[in-house]
Amino acid sequence: MRSALEIAAEIQSLEYRFGSDGAHVLTRAAELAGEARARGEHALHLWARLLEANMLRRTGDLATAAAICTTVNTWAQQTRHRPLLARSHQQLSIVHDNLGDVAAGLEHAVRAVEALDDDASPRAQGAILLRLADVLATDGSIEAARTRYEHAERVAAGNNDVELRLVVLNNLAYAEHLAGDGERAWIAIQRLRTVTEATGERLSLDALDTMAMIQISRGRFAEAATIARGNVEAYESSGLDDADGLAEFLLTLAIAQRHLGDTGAAQVSLDRCTALCQERALAGVEARVLQEQAELYAACGDHSQAFVVYKRFHAAERLLHSQQRDAQARARHAVFETAEARDQAERFREQARRDPLTGLRNRRFIDENLPALLTAAAPLVVALVDLDHFKRVNDICSHEIGDRVLVALAELITDAARTWPDPGSSFAARLGGEEFLLVLPGCDAASAAPHLERFRQSVQNHPWHPLTGDLPVTVSIGATEALPGSTQSSILAAADKLLYQAKHNGRNRCRLSR
Repeated sequence: MRSALEIAAEIQSLEYRFGSDGAHVLTRAAELAGEARARGEHALHLWARLLEANMLRRTGDLATAAAICTTVNTWAQQTRHRPLLARSHQQLSIVHDNLGDVAAGLEHAVRAVEALDDDASPRAQGAILLRLADVLATDGSIEAARTRYEHAERVAAGNNDVELRLVVLNNLAYAEHLAGDGERAWIAIQRLRTVTEATGERLSLDALDTMAMIQISRGRFAEAATIARGNVEAYESSGLDDADGLAEFLLTLAIAQRHLGDTGAAQVSLDRCTALCQERALAGVEARVLQEQAELYAACGDHSQAFVVYKRFHAAERLLHSQQRDAQARARHAVFETAEARDQAERFREQARRDPLTGLRNRRFIDENLPALLTAAAPLVVALVDLDHFKRVNDICSHEIGDRVLVALAELITDAARTWPDPGSSFAARLGGEEFLLVLPGCDAASAAPHLERFRQSVQNHPWHPLTGDLPVTVSIGATEALPGSTQSSILAAADKLLYQAKHNGRNRCRLSR
């Protein structure tokens, strides 16, 4: 069995690999998650699951990806695991962006950046900054996006991460293109080419396709056609079998050819693209092919046919949007169900740690939290509180009145915990019957004595007459300070002895001892 460090190293090597073999990474992610689970490494298991979610999202399974990311994000928030918090927010940003919810995508991207810590790898920092830049560009905030692209590129350049830098520059060029600034887009794509060629490599086909579209927007149709034609030829000779790559390149070529007035060649390119779309069920590309076909008919002067095809494009676009909305609805439902299950589980967890009658913490909560407080070796006082002669209340007044007395006492002991100088860590609990527990961190027995005495007096002076008539209600208290090496059983036993002394010495009093 491999070590946790070895598993983590492989997850990290696969996590931000741009343009990697998605099927291979998906398979390895599932295997790595299993390895981590077998070792009992829950954080590693969730990290591998995030990697799996990212690959599932790329295949279009947004619902499953959203559910996994939400689960990891919830755990990371609860445990304050910042690396997984940053990664899960980043993935949720992409998922929401894919769902068309740019506002939620932006919120998660901002939170991802906020969750970054100094231990994050440069690749992780750059990728998360890039995500924020991309969603800002999608949101139309191009000025803010430029700043983040610049920051992400500095991180990549500072760590000689050429692959990340190329992705940043490619995304910047595309963002400028979408923003309608062809000249800025051209500058970015030229920088991309310079960085690429400095490595002895050539621009990727995707980057070249972006370059061709930018040239079309700049009116450089001949250059665009040359680039697009080279892309098609390079793809066909490469042996690649990307689902939609060739179709996209043929569509770009057809657009450039139409602008050049070479309508015959444009029609040939569109026919090849249409055949690919139908063969591979590329609905998104096919809708844009119909739009370009209408433009091509119009360029040839056949306006009636252009109108017919444009109606087909409009219908295809509506169907595509409907299918996308269905997919988005399924993904949102998955997110909702995950969040609902999480909230329900949290409610059940809370209920299981509360006494149903008084609403105070119960024995289960004590067993889960008191040992940790004792292990911390910080000053701590534990007080056992017992109602005096409670059996008489039940026998003389009724068990219903007895229950109401317990509820009233619970309110008084809650006030004692709430008014303690450190109310965030102090707590009150019901051990069972008429016995209660008050835990006061950050003090010794001498410091706790006045507070416990005020609590005892508050019980004695409470207006019990409407409930118990002339029958008094008081409490006895045994309190002790935690010693080095104290355990839950030893400190409760020591407090119980002091409680017995308080009872033996006349009740309605507090006995403290170190």
